[in-house]
Amino acid sequence: MVKVLYFARLRDQLDCAEEQVMLRDSRNSVAELRQQLAARGEPWLSAMQDENLLVAVNQVIATPDVVVNAGDEVGFFPPVTGG
Repeated sequence: MVKVLYFARLRDQLDCAEEQVMLRDSRNSVAELRQQLAARGEPWLSAMQDENLLVAVNQVIATPDVVVNAGDEVGFFPPVTGG
């Protein structure tokens, strides 16, 4: 299991702030976790296919190939804009 957190508009879009997700395998990449969540259908599909979506694993920005292990914390958030 991994703890998955959703921030900002994702939290509203998915109507979910956090959840525990069972990994398909004992080790998955960030990309594989995104595919697993997208397979739930809408609105998950749209959220996980957003090319600008940022991901952090254990509070460190992660690329799609970073391995996610049981017990990790994964946060999804849209890019921050300011001005």
